Amino acid sequence: MTKTVLQNRIQTDVQVKPASTSSTHRIGILGGTFNPPHIGHLMMADQVYQQLGLEKIIFIPDAQPPHIDRKETLAVQDRVEMVQRAILDHPQFELGLMEVQRGGISYTCDTLQQLHQAHPENQYYLIIGGDMVNYLPKWHQIEKIVQLAQLVGVCRKGYEKRSTYPLIWVNMPTSDVSSTWIRQTVQTGGSIRYFVPEAVRQYIQEKGLYLKDEH
Repeated sequence: MTKTVLQNRIQTDVQVKPASTSSTHRIGILGGTFNPPHIGHLMMADQVYQQLGLEKIIFIPDAQPPHIDRKETLAVQDRVEMVQRAILDHPQFELGLMEVQRGGISYTCDTLQQLHQAHPENQYYLIIGGDMVNYLPKWHQIEKIVQLAQLVGVCRKGYEKRSTYPLIWVNMPTSDVSSTWIRQTVQTGGSIRYFVPEAVRQYIQEKGLYLKDEH
């Protein structure tokens, strides 16, 4: 898929649908830079989906992450393509492009407000890695986020289940894989097979991603 085609898709696809009068839907939200998406992201989303009995999980790549050096982040077109490939064979997962379509710095609060404006009848579950729970007080408009979504902390071995915010805790099998480790492994010529979905691995290889120091 060429960059031009993907740019057109970002501008037109996965629009937020207008509100309907249907019953409440329970939907998980997993936002992130996904640089790149890996098996840990899929495991996290699936555990929340299964344990909480949600209808689906929406993966939402950010346009510009607020707390990450932009020089270390791939172009949004590449990250969107990798997320789409990662979730292709998982019907319970969807790709959401609202942050990409908005552009600028991506704030979770803005995304949740947009979702509620479109579907006020739905209930949203914001998925947060256990290593990020301690940083919640620093999140932009965290008090409003708590009003807009139920926070779900995904707990891995070694992380304490404690927070001043109302969280539902979901257990997850231990996984040490991270996007940072994936990038470093590619740079040093190591294998990332089985640590990312095969379609993502092939895309990284075909495009020569993460071979330069800035990524």
